[in-house]
This record gives sequence, structure tokens and C-alpha cells, in this order.
Amino acid sequence: MEERLTKIETKIALSEDLLEELNLAVYRQQQQIDRLQQQILELHRQLAAATPGDRPRDLRDEIPPHY
Repeated sequence: MEERLTKIETKIALSEDLLEELNLAVYRQQQQIDRLQQQILELHRQLAAATPGDRPRDLRDEIPPHY
């Protein structure tokens, strides 16, 4: 009975450690997502400010110089 209880306690402790690691990974990923969203918003603002009335340049519409 004592050995069985020790195994259960060990499994619980390892599970708690794993859960803590996973929570930390999710937290870090969310921070990265938040930073990336801010960068996207900033790039969008810069694009809107740089070309107020122009449409964005489409490279497919441009002919390469060798034609």
C-alpha cells in the first residue's frame, strides 16, 4: 500500500511539473502573439500613411526588364 501511494504521489508531482512547464510555454507564446499583432498593426499604419491614395504595388503587374 505504501509503495502504491508513493507511486501516485510521484506521478502527481511529475504531472504538476509538466503542467507548470506547459503553462509557461503557453504564456510565452501568448506574449509572442501579442508582439506580432502589435507589429502587424504598426506595419499597417505605416503602409496606410506611406500611400494615402495609392493602391499597394502588385509585382505581378510589373514587366521584368528583359521583356
